[in-house]
Amino acid sequence: MRLLSCRHHGHTRIGAVVGETVVLPALAGRWPFAQESLLALIEHGPQGLARLRKLVDRAPPAARLPLDTVEILAPIPRPRRNILCLGWNYLDHARESARAFHREMTPPEDPVVFTKAVTTVNGPYADIPFDEQLTSELDWEVELAVVLGRGGRRIAPRDALDHVFGYTVINDISARDLQRRHRQFFLGKSLDGSCPMGPWLVTADELPDPQCLAIRSWVNGVLKQDASTADQIFDVATTISVLSRGMSLEPGDVIATGTPSGVGFARNPPEFLTPGDVVECEVERIGRLRNRVARAV
Repeated sequence: MRLLSCRHHGHTRIGAVVGETVVLPALAGRWPFAQESLLALIEHGPQGLARLRKLVDRAPPAARLPLDTVEILAPIPRPRRNILCLGWNYLDHARESARAFHREMTPPEDPVVFTKAVTTVNGPYADIPFDEQLTSELDWEVELAVVLGRGGRRIAPRDALDHVFGYTVINDISARDLQRRHRQFFLGKSLDGSCPMGPWLVTADELPDPQCLAIRSWVNGVLKQDASTADQIFDVATTISVLSRGMSLEPGDVIATGTPSGVGFARNPPEFLTPGDVVECEVERIGRLRNRVARAV
């Protein structure tokens, strides 16, 4: 299933995308849980998803709307915890970063982990704020994101994919000058609105192998990144397992699995986003984000 969060007549709803329509179970008066959100659905586990499938299949015409009549939001507009992110998880990206920093490239032996604040989450078609008082080096990073359906600790790699609820796309917008200035990732990765997500969440049964997906980005229609999740140094199962070794993962956690080569700061000369630019990020079989860069108000 393709599940989304959207705004319809002033209300935030969740729905299922079927072709060019969206089914909103709440319009049929049948939303079964106390809260209407994908987080609430995730918390009810496989039984909740099975119940939603039945509601979607049986939804009356009044609950079926053209997709372009709703405002599509990030699937999880506000995660309960920071987004867990991987750095340098594609070998070519590790190489281009090393060249840009004029240092020898050593592939990471363990995942490089940082987080993005929950306030970074932005809609799949919303504007990306550009605050020229904070940064002049705003960069793009297309990534496959994993949303957990089951939490756990010390999850074995062979069991890890059983903990996945679904997959979505994020753009890990990064302020490179802030990263250099503060000598860490967090502030440069956590500007408000710097994590477009969506356009929907594809349930795990639709993508049994997350390591065979094309992943691309464009700026103003020019292809910038073009790779496959097969190129990841640490695959999704390994990443979940490593993260859970000493930290309890929870249902609804979002994990961004890293970006391939082609980012702006590593180009010669470097390229950065400016107001008016349009950046698109796509993962095969999931969907495409399209966001305009706009001066922050």
